Amino acid sequence: MSRTRRTPDEARRLILDAAAALLAEGGVAAVQVRAVAARVGMTDAGVTHHFRSRDNLLRELLRHGGRQLRAAVRDVLSSWLERDAELLELVESLASLYRRGYGELAVALHAAGWRDHGSGMLNPVVDALHKLRPPTASIEDTRLTVAALHQAMVTEPLYGSAFRRSAGLTGTAAGDPAAQVRWWTKQLQLNLVSG
Repeated sequence: MSRTRRTPDEARRLILDAAAALLAEGGVAAVQVRAVAARVGMTDAGVTHHFRSRDNLLRELLRHGGRQLRAAVRDVLSSWLERDAELLELVESLASLYRRGYGELAVALHAAGWRDHGSGMLNPVVDALHKLRPPTASIEDTRLTVAALHQAMVTEPLYGSAFRRSAGLTGTAAGDPAAQVRWWTKQLQLNLVSG
């Protein structure tokens, strides 16, 4: 088998793309150096050369995912604003972004002690939603509302069913996040109309 020479930046990008695919397919546990190396067609040592350890790869994957998520949020928001669509469509689109494994990755890294010092990734969402509020509405209240929605969407893929079961929901009502997403949309709508 012949070796393919790649620039360091190209190799890192390919490694991160492979890790992102594994994350989406199987969660954080699936992102192993050996599995990433196999996807990219390099050795374990090659992946380790670029990221030093699995933990560093996961941290960089979160940043990489953050950049992708930021772009996807921008696209979802732009499409939503252009079509003047219902708020539920925006919330459903955001929820589908989190189901790609990045919510689980963020929770795992934070639990391990990693801290993001904030990037304002959701500022465009805050700005768009704040414009829908009465002129006297507090921007901080809008930020807290979006933060609560973000928190719910991040933890939904991991804990949503368990949380619903703990509140007495069973069967499909516990397993399907659609009703919860509609509930969050209703709460968001109520907060947006209040000053």
